[in-house]
Amino acid sequence: MMSTLDLRGRALDVRFLRQALPRAEFDVTAALEHVRPICADVEHRGAEALRDLGERFDGVRPTHLRVPAPVLQAALDQLDPDLRAALEESIRRARLVHADQRRTDTTTTVVPGGTVTERWVPVDRVGLYVPGGLAVYPSSVVMNVVPAQLAEVGSIAVTSPPQRDNTGVFAGYPNPTILATCALLGVDEVYAVGGAQAVAMFAYGFTEAAAGDETATVCEPVSMVTGPGNIWVVAAKRLLKGLIGIDAEAGPTEIAILADESADPDLVAADLISQAEHDPLAASVLVTDSEALAEATQQALSRRVAATKHTERVATALQGRQSRIVLVDDLEAGLAVVDAYAAEHLEVQTRDAAGVASRVRNAGAIFVGDYAPVSLGDYAAGSNHVLPTAGSASHSSGLSVQSFLRGIHVVDYDEAALRGVAPHVVALAQAEDLPAHGEAVTARFSSAVPR
Repeated sequence: MMSTLDLRGRALDVRFLRQALPRAEFDVTAALEHVRPICADVEHRGAEALRDLGERFDGVRPTHLRVPAPVLQAALDQLDPDLRAALEESIRRARLVHADQRRTDTTTTVVPGGTVTERWVPVDRVGLYVPGGLAVYPSSVVMNVVPAQLAEVGSIAVTSPPQRDNTGVFAGYPNPTILATCALLGVDEVYAVGGAQAVAMFAYGFTEAAAGDETATVCEPVSMVTGPGNIWVVAAKRLLKGLIGIDAEAGPTEIAILADESADPDLVAADLISQAEHDPLAASVLVTDSEALAEATQQALSRRVAATKHTERVATALQGRQSRIVLVDDLEAGLAVVDAYAAEHLEVQTRDAAGVASRVRNAGAIFVGDYAPVSLGDYAAGSNHVLPTAGSASHSSGLSVQSFLRGIHVVDYDEAALRGVAPHVVALAQAEDLPAHGEAVTARFSSAVPR
């Protein structure tokens, strides 16, 4: 079912591992040239371009780009009670965890009369993207909206692709479960726009004149766009980064499992499959020093893949070049491999799983032991599931309250404090051949500051 990469007996330096470990083929650079004209079209033609592109890519030409409030309420009213209860619990847990992430302003007294305060200020407005392709992701609404709200972002908008199969009041709009989740969270600015054009919409904004009794639709440009999407969404985020801030260039989902002979192969197989069902490009990687576990996991995979709903999609992902069973000499080698791989999701299923997990340095999120599968984090652990992929967990974090905050240094010095440090400023300015920098300090005193 899965190919094996045998690293036993090899020297596992980072350079070798980066070349040897499996990755999905996800060429954002090539996609850039495809999304460039799409984004330019949205910039210049606004709402009309968004409708044309929706018809072209989603098979839907929305009557209203912004979802009317009665449609959001209708979606919430018809939401299955059990699903509503599950979403409410997911929201409650996410708020508990993310509330503890809020930073406080800090003032440091550098010298008497000289302070530097770091203020944490939320971005003014964010656009949150929710995918709508192979699956429906109300959980992504929760994971994006909750930290933005707790960061106290003043203006939050959500967009998701319109669904061609929608009927009745929901015709031309995103999936009703997505709409209901927005309503549940109190987000009333929701758009029926997907793909690269959605990122461009948030970057450039648009105004659409009123028709008949309707009021004009205005989508103001945002400061930041967050949320996962396909390669076209990722390419648009890269293209427009700078005009807007972004959370990350999210690639296909990944799960890595570090396991020894104590792991249950059936659980390992179930967890590998759980992420493989996202996408044919999803990566599932097992790192183990137990050949017996590897063989037992292969057998469990054969049974479970045949029985799962999305058999073809899962099999494609597990048999792709991005998925492997990696054999290593021992647990130390396994830790080196998972740190080099820097998985979006890393499960640790070993003896003393908590102790082993504490030694991992590179992962988007770590799931410890038999009772913390990745799917718990996807929905209801309280953690965020918008996480770095493609090895970027070695330098980046997942989405959090901090993602929506900016640290601003406020410098407040009185005359004595400035006079005391002036000679050092002048010396440094002269060393860099920037004498006007020093003069900007000495000009504040009746006579030149002595050197």
